[in-house]
Amino acid sequence: MDSGLFILPSISNARELGGYVLPDGSRIRKGLLLRGGALSDASDEDIAGLSARYGVRRIFDFRTLEEVTAAPDREVPGADRIWLPAIDPDTEKAAGSTLPKEAFSDLASWLLRNSGDTFVQRVAASLYSEMVMNEYTQLQYAAFMSEIAGAPDGAVYWHCSQGKDRTGLGAAFILSALGADRELIMYDYMISAQYYENELQALFRKVQTDAQKEVIRTFISVNPRYFVNALDLIDRRFGSLTEYLKGPLCVTDYDISVLKERYLERD
Repeated sequence: MDSGLFILPSISNARELGGYVLPDGSRIRKGLLLRGGALSDASDEDIAGLSARYGVRRIFDFRTLEEVTAAPDREVPGADRIWLPAIDPDTEKAAGSTLPKEAFSDLASWLLRNSGDTFVQRVAASLYSEMVMNEYTQLQYAAFMSEIAGAPDGAVYWHCSQGKDRTGLGAAFILSALGADRELIMYDYMISAQYYENELQALFRKVQTDAQKEVIRTFISVNPRYFVNALDLIDRRFGSLTEYLKGPLCVTDYDISVLKERYLERD
């Protein structure tokens, strides 16, 4: 499948959806739908690339306030930044699934110390499923889809910290709206595993059990089993990902027509 190239070397997991061929034979236009990690450590060259090479006009940040405060994005000339924190801290606290602050300051070290904890294992296993069913999170992605449909001419870039989970869900929703099937959605999701493979294997060598590895896989790389569980949950509750878009995410038929007109092409 022609896409998924890592396009901005200083930005974690930065790539585009352009080039993917959909089941109906249409192709996603290149250079318009960009996804990746935070821009806090982006080089001057890559910031210029986002601005001049891609013409990014909107940047969507799915990180929490704590993440944004600790590592604020660099500004991209000509682009508006829209903050849509995808995780609701109040819901996490009520559900007892809040990770401590030190987990975010040095995630790898924290995982080596805590990946055997049953609480951490439960949080990892439910990460995606809780997000897709959380009303607060649904509202953030509803706003995201609406903003994507109404974006000015030029490219858009959406991200979280590592560009894989919250960003991956955003990509899945856009791909579904454009007509992608689950095979393509999973293909795009799994590209993140390539980016984080070396880091993942280095941590695997330092733990003993499969349960620990599942936790580390979820937080350092991607966990397809848990992601598929979330997609299956959507299918059971709403009938399909398309119906989920039209329900909790408030994507209209008109929005879908606009997205397809803007982002798809045919030979």
